[in-house]
Amino acid sequence: MEISTLAIYHCLVFVWYFFVSYSITHVEAGERPSEVFLYGGQWKYLTVLNLILQALFYGVSFLADVLRLIKELRCAKCVISSRDLLFSVLAFPVSTFVSISFWTLHTYNRELVYPKSLDGVIPCWLNHAMHTAVLPFAVLEIFATPHRYPAKKKGLILLGFAAFLYISWVLWIYSVTGEWVYPLFALFNPAGLAAFFAGSLAIIVLFYNFGEFLNRMIWGQSKFCF
Repeated sequence: MEISTLAIYHCLVFVWYFFVSYSITHVEAGERPSEVFLYGGQWKYLTVLNLILQALFYGVSFLADVLRLIKELRCAKCVISSRDLLFSVLAFPVSTFVSISFWTLHTYNRELVYPKSLDGVIPCWLNHAMHTAVLPFAVLEIFATPHRYPAKKKGLILLGFAAFLYISWVLWIYSVTGEWVYPLFALFNPAGLAAFFAGSLAIIVLFYNFGEFLNRMIWGQSKFCF
């Protein structure tokens, strides 16, 4: 894909994620569902954090494209390195995890992850923007441009650290409110919850490796051209 075309694409997707992030953080409900508590606001949900993450990634990607277009190659290399680290460690595996885990649980029993009462608060299009569209956008990004993955150990450590931060945030919210961010967590005893978190981490690591595999199959070990 030509750099100019890529810049337009990244700009449009950035605007899209900015719009979706703005929309979900400004949802107003006439009556708050009983399943939704106020502590932590929208920032307690992985789905919302992922929207912010995607907006950040596509903003950085657009900046990298612009720097390449104006021949600021030294700055472009630095921004591209940040872009690739952001995509490989977080943007691809998290968006894939959010989409697949949400719709798997939603199909099994939606009350565990997205109670029916939310249908009166969050429009259908916004639900799909948060939980469906994120996956094809992530896959399309791999086909649009190559990304350099970090050394496997470094990438997995960073991914594990990010997962640890979110789990710590979820546990902190529970310690303060006595409420779980997702009703699903209330089904487990402490050992079961630890196993669930460990299993979720294993799945997201699988998605990390899958993204790396796709990137390598499509682009090989080719170098970037500035």
